[in-house]
Amino acid sequence: MKFYFPDSQDLVSPTYDFINDEYSPYRVRQRDDVYAHQAVTPIPYDGILVSKAVVDGSAKGAGKYSSPQRARFYRLGVRNFFRLPDACSTIGDCGAFNYIDEEHPPYEVEEALDFYGRCAFDAGISIDHIIFGYIPEESDAEPEAAWINRQQISLELAEDFINTAKKIGVRFEPVGAAQGWGPQSYAFSVQELQKMGYRRIALGGMVPLKSHEILACLRAIDDIRDPDTDLHLLGINRVDSMEQFARHGVTSFDSTSVFRQAFMDDRNNYHTANDSYTAIRVPQVDGNPALKRLILSGSVSQAQAIAAERVCLRALREFDREEAPLEEVLTALEAYESLVLGPKKKSYLKYYERTLSDAPWRTCPCALCDKHGIEIVIFRGTERNKRRGFHNLTVLEAKMRSLTFG
Repeated sequence: MKFYFPDSQDLVSPTYDFINDEYSPYRVRQRDDVYAHQAVTPIPYDGILVSKAVVDGSAKGAGKYSSPQRARFYRLGVRNFFRLPDACSTIGDCGAFNYIDEEHPPYEVEEALDFYGRCAFDAGISIDHIIFGYIPEESDAEPEAAWINRQQISLELAEDFINTAKKIGVRFEPVGAAQGWGPQSYAFSVQELQKMGYRRIALGGMVPLKSHEILACLRAIDDIRDPDTDLHLLGINRVDSMEQFARHGVTSFDSTSVFRQAFMDDRNNYHTANDSYTAIRVPQVDGNPALKRLILSGSVSQAQAIAAERVCLRALREFDREEAPLEEVLTALEAYESLVLGPKKKSYLKYYERTLSDAPWRTCPCALCDKHGIEIVIFRGTERNKRRGFHNLTVLEAKMRSLTFG
């Protein structure tokens, strides 16, 4: 089972100064910053997925890449741009989430083929149009006309994609995109894609589905799937179900969920093999928009906030060196939290107490926890938060290695 990490230009600076919260004056981002596969070992994924919409932009506007980054990506190709080791493979898609509100995908087949070919991807997924709706097998409900239309658009584009790819002789593996709204409709898409000649098929639009619903679709696909057809799950990470998925032809998946939980989840920010912990929020006085608004409105004294912030950071670092008791740290965190959140917002203190009591970073084998210590569980700025995301990827990699596929 291969795990692909979707790119969104997530890098960290190896020379970032956590004590002073500043970058080196000599840092050049595109030269010096590193990706997860450069920051930790073993490499926490089998490959990366890059969306055309992220690189080039789409109907919603500009992508994640600046003009110089985009030019460098096309000039160097995907492998050299990401400094990928030979063990990592690459797959491209068009980023259907970025044009979900459009009536028709904003790209032509020739554009997608050019993107995959010029950037030397190992595999490229046909242009699709997401269907966000699900009807279980036992339901009598009828699909919306727009869902049927989107499925038809996806299949027509897939046929044009593989026919043109064969005609011009592309070097990457064409992957068909299947869309559906239930078990039989997904099975229909896969069957049609197989008739076109696809032997690797990506199942899209399943992100909102529960694991048992995904399994229902996979069982329906089993009835028509050729033995040599491999399935890829787009945007799905259900480690607990991966062994079951594998028995139904799934050989790869992609997801950013464990990475994004590091800074997007309310509580489950730092992962371990059997648990997850809440990161300790110590927002930067001069870098947190919500806190800056409170200061500008006069609700919070800037001097008082800066003083409380410094006390928190000092107490946390002293605790990590076993120079300060837990109670002292919690008192400092409570003072800053009440200042920042105010009386009406919920407190995270009981979760912080658990994180600090268990101190999971002290026993973590990953290089980032070993190097940065308690900084990895402080919710504060992109450098700490993304490092915590990279740590979560190492935990996922270890979980995947522990699974048995057979």
